Amino acid sequence: MSANESEAPEQEFYHESILLDEVVEFLTPKEGLIIVDGTLGGGGHTEALLKAGATVKGIDRDAEARHYASERLARFGPRFEAVAGCFSEISELAEDGKWGGLDGILLDLGVSSHQLDVGERGFSFRFDGPLDMRMGEEGRTAADLVNTWEEAELRQIFWDLGEEKSARKIAAWIVQEREKAPFETTLQLADGIEKLIGRRGRTHPATKVFQALRMEVNDELGELRRFLEVAPDLLKVGGRLAIITFHSLEDRIVKQTFRDASKVEIDRPEWPAPRPNPDLVYRLLSRKGIAPGEEEISRNARSRSSRLRVVERIKTPAA
Repeated sequence: MSANESEAPEQEFYHESILLDEVVEFLTPKEGLIIVDGTLGGGGHTEALLKAGATVKGIDRDAEARHYASERLARFGPRFEAVAGCFSEISELAEDGKWGGLDGILLDLGVSSHQLDVGERGFSFRFDGPLDMRMGEEGRTAADLVNTWEEAELRQIFWDLGEEKSARKIAAWIVQEREKAPFETTLQLADGIEKLIGRRGRTHPATKVFQALRMEVNDELGELRRFLEVAPDLLKVGGRLAIITFHSLEDRIVKQTFRDASKVEIDRPEWPAPRPNPDLVYRLLSRKGIAPGEEEISRNARSRSSRLRVVERIKTPAA
């Protein structure tokens, strides 16, 4: 590594990368490898991969994140490229960029600290701002959903995506309140939910509703499912896929996909014997989700719910 590559420019803090050492350990970055960071954010994971010698393509739909990371990582020259897009579009981006077979792919599905802490982005119930929640610049906002969706639709996403026990009560309240005045700001919604259901413990009562709205606005589970369908075809044999999740819905999808695609044989009660798995493409490198250690959790409380799962692309008889 050159002296120029060893020092990052002074910038306002953006985001502390979670499970950083573990990601580097599993992706084994080195000179000559091409790795895609599908959730570039502030570039923390990407920086560590670049320091180890890899070439990294960082994908993000957030123009602010791409600008920040480009400044932070400019010292690595052509080994880093910030790419506009969603990680579910990785096939098209790889084809357009002529990336070829990939040695590694990383997804960190958490929302960045910067997005949560800047009220103008509309993700936070601690700072007032427009009720937006878009990670990019296009599409419907959280205000669009809250002000136009039917009560049953709101109730369903609060229950399914937020796992909110008071989903019915909150959805009914929203529909009633928006008749008086539309919801426009984050605190207008968050404070109203707190008055409606009260506060128990340290967790803000609007947390799960905000999570559900953010996930719906950005189609987060759809993005993940579309990515998982194409990921095996993008990796070289021996290439690795690492995904960091933050709640049970994401983790369940990743865990099930990795498990189904790494079974050598499958069996059913009606079959006389197990059969080769036609969907076998991976080898599990982590049987269980890897959690952050106590030191990382004490340093960054937002890492507490994170889990890292990793697989390796293998050569199959059909390959």
